[in-house]
Amino acid sequence: MSDIHAQTAYVRTAMLPQAAPPVRETGAVKWVRENLFSSWLNIILTLASIWFVWTVVSHLFPWFYNSIWRAKSLTECRAIRDATLGPDASAACFAVITDRWKQLLFGFYPSSEYWRPTLSLVLLVVGILPMLFTTLPRKLLWGTLALPFVLFFLLWGGSIWTTVMVAAGFVLGFAAIKILTPIGGAILAAIGAVLIPILFWIYAAGPLAESLHSILPIGLEFVQSKDFGGFMVSTVIGVAGIALSLPLGIVLALGRKSDLFIVNKLSTAFIEIIRGVPLIVWLFTASLLLNYFLPPGTNFDLLLRVIIMVTLFSAAYIAEVVRGGLAALPKGQYEGADSLGLSYWQSMQLIVLPQALKISIPGIVNSFIGLFKDTTLVVFIGILDPIGLTNSIRASTDWNGIYWELYVFIGLMFFIFCFSMGRYSLYLEKKLQREHR
Repeated sequence: MSDIHAQTAYVRTAMLPQAAPPVRETGAVKWVRENLFSSWLNIILTLASIWFVWTVVSHLFPWFYNSIWRAKSLTECRAIRDATLGPDASAACFAVITDRWKQLLFGFYPSSEYWRPTLSLVLLVVGILPMLFTTLPRKLLWGTLALPFVLFFLLWGGSIWTTVMVAAGFVLGFAAIKILTPIGGAILAAIGAVLIPILFWIYAAGPLAESLHSILPIGLEFVQSKDFGGFMVSTVIGVAGIALSLPLGIVLALGRKSDLFIVNKLSTAFIEIIRGVPLIVWLFTASLLLNYFLPPGTNFDLLLRVIIMVTLFSAAYIAEVVRGGLAALPKGQYEGADSLGLSYWQSMQLIVLPQALKISIPGIVNSFIGLFKDTTLVVFIGILDPIGLTNSIRASTDWNGIYWELYVFIGLMFFIFCFSMGRYSLYLEKKLQREHR
């Protein structure tokens, strides 16, 4: 044994105490070394990025930090800056926001009626919660179904019986589906569900509403669509387009996948024609050309025409997104539905569409975000969205010459809306994720 010890240079007889890892191999130092300074190219790019960020921040930070929030005009804002910071100081004049925020939000909506769009926004948020979060009681969905008619009555006003007659048309369409489906099948029921409400609205809704209003006059002050503006008009167009384009897009996607020749070709033609033309062209069509195809003397509200065109445009893109989800499903899912003896609509409702829509969530939400941002294009047809209102604000002598402050505020508001939709999309994807990690 002694010979072995004599031949061995060193034999440890006790364990060393545990030591902390090297500083370079842990924490922030390790992350910086591996991600920012791992090679000469990364070092150069990191230094260039730091220089760029510093240059931008060094110019923008004083502009924001020295911002002025209390003034009645750009001249007064500059006078405050000169007196407190000096004439060469960089300072944003956000006083234009505090002075004109009502106009940016509500446009030229009567100031005495601001409570109506405010209440509409609150009801919209409350009404869509049962659709966004399934943990809420399902009975609340009845309120969600009534929400569009309540919002229409609050925003536009007029006789309440007009809104009731519009809702009655949808009730008749639903009744037509229930009655005609056992008699003539899905095709006859679909035709009846479309024609009966349209005929009711054209020939019966108006006289009935007038008769009921003469007996029981209930209503609010009527507000014309030309008085809508700002973020209110963007929200109205965006929410209406999103809510209407999704079911229409699903129907178009199913139509394009259908084996029925006429249904397939009509759906394909609609999608390709709508997608092949820019949205701004369709908006000009809604603004200028649509009245030429209507009976003489017909007054078709411009905002309603825009909502219809935006809905059709978005539905064409949603249809292709949903069709991609349908194509991504394995053929065995369709065969499994057939083996259970399910009808076409039952298989779509219970097996195929839920899986296809789950796959299509990122694309659908992306289309919704694009739709909401594209509402700014209505400025080209005379509707004063937030961008259009900036021209009206700058046209006054008080705020002539101000630019960036208005655009920063508008960009921030749009970012909040779009970022919220994106985050909900991520939440929904994680919630519906069933595979084991």
